[in-house]
Amino acid sequence: QVQLVESGGGLVQPGGSLRLSCAASGSILSINTIGWYRQAPGKQRELVAAITSLGSTNYANYADSVKGRFTISRDNAKNTVYLQMNSLKPEDTAVYYCNAVGVVSTRGVYDYWGQGTRVTVSS
Repeated sequence: QVQLVESGGGLVQPGGSLRLSCAASGSILSINTIGWYRQAPGKQRELVAAITSLGSTNYANYADSVKGRFTISRDNAKNTVYLQMNSLKPEDTAVYYCNAVGVVSTRGVYDYWGQGTRVTVSS
């Protein structure tokens, strides 16, 4: 019933910027943690950034490789998470996957993955 759909990926030159979006749809009551993983060719999937809401306070964590360059944010009213990516490097090239943990819906509490959006950083 719940679906995560990513958007915003594409081709960008080194030093450029992209903003990824992930919208969760369905009869969602709340999402505990939502964030982004990425997987480059031949490499394991790794956490990029995640954000957890506790009351009115959001707690974000980032991989060391993106800290200071990427910013994660969420709009709980829209069940949407964003990843603003600045100063992109070729090593950021990967498929970026949205991940939601502790999604409360009318059907229960589950975790979900999106199908990914491709980011290519190249000259």
